[in-house]
Amino acid sequence: MVMQFESARKSFIDHLQIERGLSANSIAAYSRDLLNFGDFLTLHGLDFQKIDAGSATDFEISLKDRGLALSSINRAVSALKTFYKYAAREYSISDPTTEMSANRLPRKLPKALTISEMTSLLNSTERVGDLTALRDRAILEVLYGTGARVSEVVGLNVADLGKSTLTGDEITTLKLRGKGSKERIVPLGSFAKDAIENYLVRLRPVFLEKSKSGKATSALFLNSKGTRLSRQSAWQTVIDAADATGLTGKVSPHVFRHSYATHLLDGGADIRVVQELLGHSSVTTTQIYTLITIDKVREAYASAHPRAN
Repeated sequence: MVMQFESARKSFIDHLQIERGLSANSIAAYSRDLLNFGDFLTLHGLDFQKIDAGSATDFEISLKDRGLALSSINRAVSALKTFYKYAAREYSISDPTTEMSANRLPRKLPKALTISEMTSLLNSTERVGDLTALRDRAILEVLYGTGARVSEVVGLNVADLGKSTLTGDEITTLKLRGKGSKERIVPLGSFAKDAIENYLVRLRPVFLEKSKSGKATSALFLNSKGTRLSRQSAWQTVIDAADATGLTGKVSPHVFRHSYATHLLDGGADIRVVQELLGHSSVTTTQIYTLITIDKVREAYASAHPRAN
């Protein structure tokens, strides 16, 4: 019984990885959620091919009893629904999850930093005599200058830097690989462009010489051993900048992305353009950033207009 489910689970994970091209983080999340479901089946002596809607709901209830956050429960439910949709197609079994739906979450607005706070974070990398600061500055400039996810930044290759000529002007571009291996081309501002060039000329060759393999790597951002920088190291770069500017606990790589979107909309950018730049498949996802802008307008009105209150 357990082996049957485990075989189907592994086949499903292979499908997500090979056919759908999901990221390593997404694959890990699906794996964790389905392993929890496997434990639930074992505990109650259930066959995954024969469970009904009631048993599927019982699994969701068991997650709530464990005190998991609603966001974690919703992710597990989504994983289970996707798994059974696949299993129904591959093994011709009934899908017990058709009546399951996500729990309604309180809407949380993404946190965005002010422009002055962002400037302080970027300037915190100006460490005299520390060449690593050149890489750190380039990473932060790319995060804020393109709205890239941290996984997209560490996945960059040198060849992803490009040029594009529009209306007679040449601009530098960057190719980003987002969720589901979707690629998008985004413009690179002068600050990010200069920071990358500075890093490429002064530091990357130094790191490259330290590579034990002796082979050149295509990765744009390297660690001190000459290999591709890890996601954890890029995170640490952001944390160090936050600590250096008194913003400890308020900053993550995704805050750079939120700030990028918010500052674009505050500056008058069209939401459809912001959608393309962020790599959102639906404009609905991007619209949450407009709520921040509306809140700012409401706050300004309430504090400035004599008839606001």
